[in-house]
Amino acid sequence: MHSNSQTEILAEKDTVVVTTKKGQSIHFKASDIREMGRTAGGVRAIKLSKGDKVITAQVAPHTIKDARLLVLTENGYGKKTDLKEYKVQKRGGSGIKTVKLTPKTGDLMASTLIIDPESEVVAMSSKGQVIRTGVNEIAVLGRQTQGVRVMKLREGDKIATFTCL
Repeated sequence: MHSNSQTEILAEKDTVVVTTKKGQSIHFKASDIREMGRTAGGVRAIKLSKGDKVITAQVAPHTIKDARLLVLTENGYGKKTDLKEYKVQKRGGSGIKTVKLTPKTGDLMASTLIIDPESEVVAMSSKGQVIRTGVNEIAVLGRQTQGVRVMKLREGDKIATFTCL
């Protein structure tokens, strides 16, 4: 990452967290990503299993020491996990399990890094149901757990999106 007059999105000491819909995550050094030209194919962040896809990629600033990863499944289950539980590894691997997925939870819908514990989550379902809740009301659990119900959905409904405010 070279320095120029523009603000850098990624600092040399930052890390990157990539999460997939089948519940895998990889945490690697930002310095493992090299600069390339606009038409280049890029580098592999995570090796995907059949039927899996990347749902979130985000920068974990090196200046934040107690960040947590918030995950939310399509059936409304969620949890926070300390980012320290995700060892920093080389990019391109298959990652580690970030959430225990079951038919009850559904696939992982999204994840985000929580830096401000006072922030709020706003989630919306595909059928227009909305919930707003404090991040501090969502349980802190280990990586291999399924989480707790964050949003009760009607039959046939799924989480469509969420954001933190």
